[in-house]
Amino acid sequence: MPDTHPAAATGTDVVGAPHDTRFTALTSDTANQPASRRAMPVLIAASGLAGLGYEIVWTRQLSLALGTEMMAVLGAIAGFFAGLALGAFVLDSHIRRATKPHQVYAALEIIIGLWGVCAIWLLPASARALAPLLGTAPSPVLLWSASFLLPTLVLLPATVAMGGTLTALERMMSAAQDAGAVSAGVYGANTAGAVAGTLLSTFVLIPTLGFATTLLCLAAVNAVCALAALYLGRRLAIEPRAGAVRGHAGIGPRLTITLFATGLLGIGIEVLVVRLAAQTMQDTVYSFACLLSAYLLGTAAGGLIWQRLGPRMRSGKTALLAGTAFAGLGTALLALSLIDLADRVADQGIPGELGIALLLFLLPAMAMGALFGQLMQEVRDISGSVGWAVGINSLGAAIAPLLAAQLLIPTLGTWRALVLAATGYLLLLQPSRAALRWAAGPALLGALLLAWPAPSPVKVPHGGKLLALREGPMATASVVDDASGARYLEVNGHFRMGGTSSVRSDYRQAMLPLLLHPAPRTALFLGVGTGATVLGGAQLPGLDVRAVELSSEVVALLPWFDDGATKQPMPPITVADARRFIVADGGRYDVIVADLFHPALDGSGALYTTEHFDAVKQRLAADGVFCQWLPLYQLDAPSLRAIIRSFLAIFPDGSAWLNHYSVRTPMLALIGSRVPQTLDPGRLDAKFSDPQLRPLLQPLGFDRPIDLLGQYIADAGALARFAGPGPRNTDDFPFVTFDARSNVRALSAPPWQLLLTVIGQTTTDPAGLMPQADRPAWDQRLNAYGQARNRFLQAGAALTGDPRGAALIAAAAPGLLDSVRLSAEFEPAYAPLMSMARALLASDRRGAERLLRAIDAAAPSRGEARDLLTQEFGG
Repeated sequence: MPDTHPAAATGTDVVGAPHDTRFTALTSDTANQPASRRAMPVLIAASGLAGLGYEIVWTRQLSLALGTEMMAVLGAIAGFFAGLALGAFVLDSHIRRATKPHQVYAALEIIIGLWGVCAIWLLPASARALAPLLGTAPSPVLLWSASFLLPTLVLLPATVAMGGTLTALERMMSAAQDAGAVSAGVYGANTAGAVAGTLLSTFVLIPTLGFATTLLCLAAVNAVCALAALYLGRRLAIEPRAGAVRGHAGIGPRLTITLFATGLLGIGIEVLVVRLAAQTMQDTVYSFACLLSAYLLGTAAGGLIWQRLGPRMRSGKTALLAGTAFAGLGTALLALSLIDLADRVADQGIPGELGIALLLFLLPAMAMGALFGQLMQEVRDISGSVGWAVGINSLGAAIAPLLAAQLLIPTLGTWRALVLAATGYLLLLQPSRAALRWAAGPALLGALLLAWPAPSPVKVPHGGKLLALREGPMATASVVDDASGARYLEVNGHFRMGGTSSVRSDYRQAMLPLLLHPAPRTALFLGVGTGATVLGGAQLPGLDVRAVELSSEVVALLPWFDDGATKQPMPPITVADARRFIVADGGRYDVIVADLFHPALDGSGALYTTEHFDAVKQRLAADGVFCQWLPLYQLDAPSLRAIIRSFLAIFPDGSAWLNHYSVRTPMLALIGSRVPQTLDPGRLDAKFSDPQLRPLLQPLGFDRPIDLLGQYIADAGALARFAGPGPRNTDDFPFVTFDARSNVRALSAPPWQLLLTVIGQTTTDPAGLMPQADRPAWDQRLNAYGQARNRFLQAGAALTGDPRGAALIAAAAPGLLDSVRLSAEFEPAYAPLMSMARALLASDRRGAERLLRAIDAAAPSRGEARDLLTQEFGG
């Protein structure tokens, strides 16, 4: 597996050129030579397939344990590249001098396969052990260093072996073809296999088998490659010619610098393009697979094209450097209309995203692949092998993500950084008149683009305006004021994370789990958004609140959502990955609240796994309560059922609650506790009567205990029956992450669809809610309230269009009346009916009288409608 394309970072641009050193291929049976020529490309592609598959799995396993902060991701990438570079350097001379490189290659594949199997247990275990040592808020230097050292050391045997396979394969191919100029073709075939490895791993193996079994399958591919190499090698006896093996001493500084710089620029461009694409594509695990596949496909095609045409090119390296710069600038030019382009193909799903990925990456990646073929072959001709090219290029690639994320993006912005990186290829041209002619066009285009206004990554609605923008290595966060004056937070151009119109709902998200705890003193909020949920919790007297937010860009924009209405200062916020924070933290909390995490967003599925839920449980105090909010309007049923199964595996007495009765943005809370708990209605009543709490609760619609208890949907038994048999969402089998395509489709379905499925397939049984002694007084009330609630939701979902005024009253009143007939206590229906009646008094007094009489008949135990009738109509 010689290809150097870690799944989390993108790929590398490794480079090579025409031959000088030749090898004599001695065959024991010349009749077998054509068969060897046909078989070698298959072997080379299979090696690339396994290698890229490993990189995808390992990088995702590292992100689960080390976190998804940019420094952790970059450290893992750099560590992987460092191993490749080390292997290329250390093994180069041995493979170059070997008379039987097929045996060396077979040994390397066996080492990769064996270590791939060992990594099933070794990598997650070592990463989990590291998290507590890092602490909850390590410095960027410490986090990067640890994230670099862990993959470097744990994966070293495999990555070092990977660093040598390309050199061995090149020697075998040279013998099979009886030629020396095969480097670019080997690279192209290997990278083509990497394309297959990306697609096969992401779309088939991992979703079907999980990480561990996928690694076993990849190890089996290594074994097949080793056996195939031994079989083919018996027909190839290779001996170096006199003077052929001179080592890398003659390569020279210019070629070395070019190798390093092309690795640096190639990976830098890919990181920047991926960041740009994340602002318009769905940003799922499949979005990244499309981008990576497009990049690899381009480099493979470039390498193979150069293999066929490159040796005949007169201007070779000069043309390729200028062409790569021009193609990269073309991608920057295309990015100016990327938002409109993404909107046009939004309904096409994965094919649409793949099309965008090909438009962004295909041409620059082809140029990089051809340039790689040129430079790598040059090294091969001078030194007798390609190891030095792979090693130097991998070093540049290891530095590129860190440079792009920590310097270029914060300083210039993603788009301008892309323009600068593409133009950087021109600096590698050797000064000459020909070079000036080739560089003139790209240099002029680069200068024009640098002077051009950078495209906005945010699509502002008609009549609205962009108030603030923070562009960072992980995310682009913005504050937008829409046409109605509502302000909202948006991440990466299309993920809304709350706003001023949802403050009441956000406060309820905090208050519900806090009210379910007997007497909370400490609370931890995972995910901040606009900060309203955290502030809502912080208003509770005597509560010590902490919060964790992954994106520093989001935290920087929180002041835009400070309306001044609350005197409570924002609690301390730690910028960290929630999973890593939970494992590293040594504290205990009475209440932990996990925010709404978009399940399709790449990385969010890891926050719904059994392993994460178990880690959260360890952070709960003895009587602690955990609340996981779920966005039903962003989920499909299979993902919801998998999350529920995973939650109940850790919290077997879990229950489900609603946040509010909106059918537009329905939210479900999974509530679990460290030990089984029941609610004390007397204690709840005391809370609702507390003069300190009452002013906080009444504006949220929590006036009486039944307003809280009526949110109750299902106990553990009902949830288990709803979830049914099926897979759990685990670290090894990340069902939710790879169900992203269905969760994206759920965004275009009616937002109430899954909510109606939940209430239709679960029963609200108060038996598990409170002690037996309190149930007789509550059973009938809660059952009636639950039926009224369900009828209310069904009526809301049945409303079509956007009726206003009298049309709204005519459409909504029958369903609301049905609800209050079922439970006169159901205030969410009774209060709107009374508001409608008061509104009609000014325009349709006869209609108002009819509605008031209908309300009184539906809920005779309440006097509000009767009193208004008497006041307005005399009885």
